[in-house]
Amino acid sequence: MARDQLQRLSEPMYYLLLTLLEENHGYAMMHDIEMISKGRVKVGTGTLYTLLARFEKEGIIRATRSLERKKYYIITEKGKELLKEEYEALKNQLDDGKEIESI
Repeated sequence: MARDQLQRLSEPMYYLLLTLLEENHGYAMMHDIEMISKGRVKVGTGTLYTLLARFEKEGIIRATRSLERKKYYIITEKGKELLKEEYEALKNQLDDGKEIESI
């Protein structure tokens, strides 16, 4: 199971991993997070690079290359497993909520 250190992903973490299903770099990740979340989630550079460092240290993502001043990353198999587990947990919560008619 991929959840050694992380019990649940925050929204910025979740969206960041979504942007790394394909190779991506910092500025594009921030833009993609905002686009995927329809403007609801915005990640600043400090948060982004803190998360990238943490995810890379834990083997959830890996750096792929550096081009000019841009460093590119991609999600690893461990990261994909974590993302899938989080997706399933969120889906289960949504399904559970649907069973309560007052929501």
